[in-house]
Order: sequence, then structure tokens, then C-alpha cells
Amino acid sequence: MKQTRTAILHYSASPVIGGVEVVVDAHAATFVEAGHVVMVIAGRGTHDALPAGTDFVLVPEMDSQHPRILAASRSLEAGAVPADFQALVDLLVDALRPLLAQMNNVIVHNAFTKHFNLPLTAALYRLLDARAIRHCIAWCHDFTWTSPHSRAKVHEGYPWDLLRTYRPDVTYVVVSESRRRDLGGLLGCPLDAIHTVYNGVDPATLLGLSPAGYELARRLGMLASDLNLLMPVRVTQAKNIEYALRVVAALKARVIRPKLVLTGPPDPHDPASMAYFRELQALRRELNVEAEMRFVFESGPNPDAAHVIDVSTVGELLRLSDVMFMPSHREGFGMPILEAGLAGIPVVATEAVPAARELGDDDVLIFNPEDPPDYIAGQILDLVDQIPVQRLRRRVRGRYTWRAIYERDIKPLLK
Repeated sequence: MKQTRTAILHYSASPVIGGVEVVVDAHAATFVEAGHVVMVIAGRGTHDALPAGTDFVLVPEMDSQHPRILAASRSLEAGAVPADFQALVDLLVDALRPLLAQMNNVIVHNAFTKHFNLPLTAALYRLLDARAIRHCIAWCHDFTWTSPHSRAKVHEGYPWDLLRTYRPDVTYVVVSESRRRDLGGLLGCPLDAIHTVYNGVDPATLLGLSPAGYELARRLGMLASDLNLLMPVRVTQAKNIEYALRVVAALKARVIRPKLVLTGPPDPHDPASMAYFRELQALRRELNVEAEMRFVFESGPNPDAAHVIDVSTVGELLRLSDVMFMPSHREGFGMPILEAGLAGIPVVATEAVPAARELGDDDVLIFNPEDPPDYIAGQILDLVDQIPVQRLRRRVRGRYTWRAIYERDIKPLLK
């Protein structure tokens, strides 16, 4: 099966620092993870600064700061087309044609709406006219014609009018609804011809997840759930795991996508401990929450082998969680209460956890394990819904990671 080949074009790429360069890196990494062959084509940058698995081609005249382009831009900003304008266009056409002809998708950042390299804009138009680009996506972050800071740098006629010309053979993407309205007015095209794709975040980077921790979280399904509950405990009867299973079943019945993760293992050398673990697995099947409740013990790279994680990986899962849940029958202290407090995660625990009762004060939701699981499920939802930062956190994790944005908004635009 052939892989999808996608080119990403911008004036510059990493290690150049800039907002669009950050998005180019994120696109490249996300597309590589999704199985694309990715080539970044830019006028400045280095291969080793780009995400792993990305190809890089340097076309110096694509750089807005290339001496010839700078000279041409000074003339164009003053309202005069330089004598070598068409020569620069020819050069860029010749450099880009063989690269882009092999691509299924060509994503162009800003060159269709910004004035920083008008020979590049004109070259892309010529390649489109010649049908040398199979599928072109104009990723439009900013617009010169509507910018109060750069509107004076463009003038009536060619080539400046290219920056406000609608092409039905191009797929237009903007980064906000505000930009969508602006671009629709600029191009004079229907708004439904323009797609809004918001920028995203990389949870592994922002939350300090190791490669192993990120892969574990992905296998557990914590990156796509509506509500992550973490039980950083071992598999023992004192932890009241049966109750936790019933709570997650009650959460599922409320038409949300919960995830309950228990980090510790049973004792593989204790027949009673392993028997209890098997009972929990059977109850999980009976409650139909096999996807919603996961034991780290059974979630390693090899599903047939036991998986045990260290304290630092537990901390990584804690940073991905929305609630630290301890429905224990009995505890000597309850160290996870302090760990959750330091991580800024709400705590829901029984009064049998001394750290919750003696140290948590009014900052911990303490419940009676005799309460119906559905009631506690409602209490948990009320708790997280009352905290604005928790609501935003869950929304971002579920909808605005780069992987989620790719699957929902970008993938349908690609060929």
C-alpha cells in the first residue's frame, strides 16, 4: 500500500523561531505519526531541527530574507515590479515543479495571502495553472490586504492582486472563525469554501511525558477520554476496586467517555491476589466497561506480558488525569492524596484514607463507600464541572491536541 506523500511549504522552517514554524513542526510530526511521507520545503532551516521522520529540501529563494527576494520586495512595496521578477518566478517554478509533482498534497503556509515573497506566490499560481500540483491547501494565518500594518505594502494590479484572488482549485484553511470571515470578504468567496482548523497542542511536550509514558497513555486511551480517573494503588481488596468499576459504569451510562486507570499490579506470586485480579476482570466484563477501565498491569507493549511502571511514570499519568480516585476500605496514610495535591488534581476519596481526612480538610471530596455508585459518579462530574480550568483542560485534551485535530479536521481535507 502506497503512503500518502505530503509537502509542507513555508518561507522558513526550524530552527527559525516563529509561530508558523511551530505549526509546520506540529503538522510534520502529526502527519509522520499518521503514516505520511512528509517533506518540508523552505528557504531557510535545517533537517536535524525538524521532527523525526521528516524530509527537508532547501530552496534558498523561498526565504523572505534571501538577498534577491529582499531587493524585489523593497521595489514591490514601493509599487514597482522589479526587472528580475519573472526571472525569480521562473527559478522558483523550476525548483519546485519536480518536488511538488510527486506529492499527493501540498500545504502552503501564508504564501497565498502574505506579501513576504511575491515571486513565490506567482510561482505557485503558475504551477497550479499548469496542473503541476495535484491538491493544494492554502493555510492562511495572516492577510496583507486586511492588515493595518502591511496594507500599504501592496498595490493594485499584478502581482499584488494574487494575494486577494480566489482559486476554486485551492482548498483554503484559516486558523479561527474571525480569520474565516476576513478571508471570505477578502477573496469574495462563500464562507463554506473556507475551512477553519484551529491550532493545537502536543500533550507529551507540555505535560513532560516521556516517550514510554506517552505511548502508555495512548494505549490506555487517556488522550481521547472525556474524564480520566486515576487510582495509583496496587490491586488489593482493601482498595475497593469493585466499587470503582461500578462508578465508571455509572459514568459511562451518563453518555460520556470515562477512563479509569489503576496503576499498580497484583502480586503475581500470591495466588489469592491473582484470583482477585481475575475476579475484577470478570466484573469488568459483566459491567461492560472493558474499554473504560484499564489496569496498567495488562497494558504494556506486549499485552500478554505483565507491565509494571515506576513512580515517575505514575506521575506522568497523574498529570494527564482529571481526578485522583481512592474508594478504599482502609489505608494507613494515603500518599496519593499529597501527590494529587502537588499535581493540582482534584481528589475524591473515602473517609478511610487518613491523608484525605486529616490533611485534605475541605479541599478533598470525601464520600461514604455505602453511597450508590451512580450518586458518586454525579458528585465527581459536579466537582470537575465546577472548576473552570478543569473544564478547559478536558476540552483541550479531547478536541485540541494535534492528533485530535488531524483526525477530525485535517484528514478529511487531504487526498
